[in-house]
Amino acid sequence: MKKKFETRAIHVGQKPEELYGSVSLPIYQTSTFKQEEFGEYTYDYSRAGNPTRNALEETIASLEGGTDSAMFGSGMAAMSAIFTLLNSGDHVIVSGNVYGGTYRLMTKIMENMGLLASWIDTSNIELVKSTITDSTKMIVVESPTNPMMQLTDIQAVSEESMNNKLILVVDNTFMSPYFQRPISLGADLVMHSTTKYINGHSDVIGGVVIGNDAEIMERLHFIQMSVGAVPGPFDCWLTQRSLKTLAMRMESHNHNAMRIAEKLEASGKFKKIFYPGLKSHPQFKLATRQQLNPHGKPGYGGMLSVELSSLEDARNFVKGLEIFTLAESLGGVESLVCHPATMTHASIPAELLTELGITDGLVRLSVGIEHVDDLLLDINNALINIE
Repeated sequence: MKKKFETRAIHVGQKPEELYGSVSLPIYQTSTFKQEEFGEYTYDYSRAGNPTRNALEETIASLEGGTDSAMFGSGMAAMSAIFTLLNSGDHVIVSGNVYGGTYRLMTKIMENMGLLASWIDTSNIELVKSTITDSTKMIVVESPTNPMMQLTDIQAVSEESMNNKLILVVDNTFMSPYFQRPISLGADLVMHSTTKYINGHSDVIGGVVIGNDAEIMERLHFIQMSVGAVPGPFDCWLTQRSLKTLAMRMESHNHNAMRIAEKLEASGKFKKIFYPGLKSHPQFKLATRQQLNPHGKPGYGGMLSVELSSLEDARNFVKGLEIFTLAESLGGVESLVCHPATMTHASIPAELLTELGITDGLVRLSVGIEHVDDLLLDINNALINIE
């Protein structure tokens, strides 16, 4: 029997422990394991494998619709492992409006090792087609993008990727597997910063890559073991525990963000509102078709961005917030606010920020699961600070 998403989040990889019947699996907080004979073992060293980590990998793979996954010590470690699949001289197409850390990783490290990157608007399928060269080996899509909430038609890009025998990677951090499952749309690999919605409690750093191709996943596990950028057992246990409530958390994030986006749009105090759940969003129809919960209902997530007229207005708006905390990161149960130009995207050159639309007046909100009435009141009080 094919179990539903919510059931798999709690039970896949989580059978009660055999020795004493513990329903909550133990934390195998160990660096090494006893071997009965030379070279005969189930586990030998926790960098190479650990039961707590493997249980989490099994759960996440199931939720994303993959056959395997590999956990890493951070989202950037996961992305680095993906790029490590390539060779010097290989060409990569990347969504132009991508997380600043991914941009930094490619331009400051990977390009020095011989990778070539084209930063384009992957929502433009004709541009994707025309950018593919004989040396292109991979397409990396972030959808929705951070922080401009721009969507890419994953299925359309996957068709081009398959036609050209490329690896299609989708960063699914903003949606989580609850609201978007790129493998079902043709992606080869899906990555997450598990720090965000998958863990959802702002207390663990982590990353994961999920896939179906046995050869690619074998290579990723080899990179995982060889480079050693792995999470510790306790971090994996915390993430596994948090993952059990993912479905309920995502529904709450989605509900609250929609209400707030509508409130902000109605206020008339913003130049632009970037939220795929609003009918005014240019890709609302794509979001409604592509971003679906496991039961077929559209979901738009808990992330939105707003543009004010100036840095001063942005600062006044943020200072007027009480529940929303000014901080890096996103996807936690508590609401956060961020100024991308000086925080998450500070490593991107000013001229590129301007090209992407990341202005001094842009503010990003990670809407938490507090009571929506309290969040709306907080927003209302902050709007008073804007003329």
